[in-house]
Amino acid sequence: TFMESERIHAEAIIVSDYSEEYSHWNAEESLAVWLKREQVPGITGIDTRELTKVLREHGVMMGKIVFDDEPGNVPEATYAGINYVDKVSCKEVIRYNEGAGKKKVVLVDCGVKTNIIRCLLKRDVEVIRVPWNHDFTGMEYDGLFISNGPGDPDTCDEAVQHIRKAMSLSDKPIFGICMGNQLLSKAGGATIYKLKYGHRSHNQPVRMVGTERCFITSQNHGYAVDNNTLGTDWEPLFINMNDGSNEGIRHKTKPWFSAQFHPEAASGPTDTEFLFDEFVKLL
Repeated sequence: TFMESERIHAEAIIVSDYSEEYSHWNAEESLAVWLKREQVPGITGIDTRELTKVLREHGVMMGKIVFDDEPGNVPEATYAGINYVDKVSCKEVIRYNEGAGKKKVVLVDCGVKTNIIRCLLKRDVEVIRVPWNHDFTGMEYDGLFISNGPGDPDTCDEAVQHIRKAMSLSDKPIFGICMGNQLLSKAGGATIYKLKYGHRSHNQPVRMVGTERCFITSQNHGYAVDNNTLGTDWEPLFINMNDGSNEGIRHKTKPWFSAQFHPEAASGPTDTEFLFDEFVKLL
């Protein structure tokens, strides 16, 4: 049986040229066998460079694999309005380092990366992981963490309402990453828009606002916070050096901040892992 991290999360795989005879010394099976067991379709013989040109011109879009002998049996591919966070979030409360950590952090799981949990645990805190729509506001905790996750943040209004309620009840520290940046921004009154291309890769440069400090970051997101809609109590914390879009926010007086990129650095770069230290110091 495969661990969760070894599942294939793609719904289909497209390759230009598939090698029928695998030969890596460490291989246990072929890609085709793995795909079949995971029930993920794959297709080869496609001009992937031409496909890439189309995506570069028109931006991110839905796609589907249609077989010549079944052209009428494929449902329309949709993206907007689907709550992908609900598909990947945990379904019950999970506790890590229970009773051993000096401080308690509630982690709102929108599809959290395992290394985020590791980054918190190695800083000696207790992590209480809750489903994305769980009302955590009555729980006992020292800080709130809002995780990354897939899809459209506008489908996660329940989480936004809980974050907003938490901010009205106390000034406890809040730290959000990726989807967490967008949900914190929405809770603060900002709006989100869809980027034409999204930010992907391990080499996205961001600058900390008000400084000349620039960091290389890992990113994978298709939506961004509209800086112009931030309330007067909020300000941008990081800005993308390529297109000027928002890469994080902070409250001007409260210990609430977020990053659009991935400081947990799995895999790399490690430029911004210090943000976890900043969060834990605030607890």
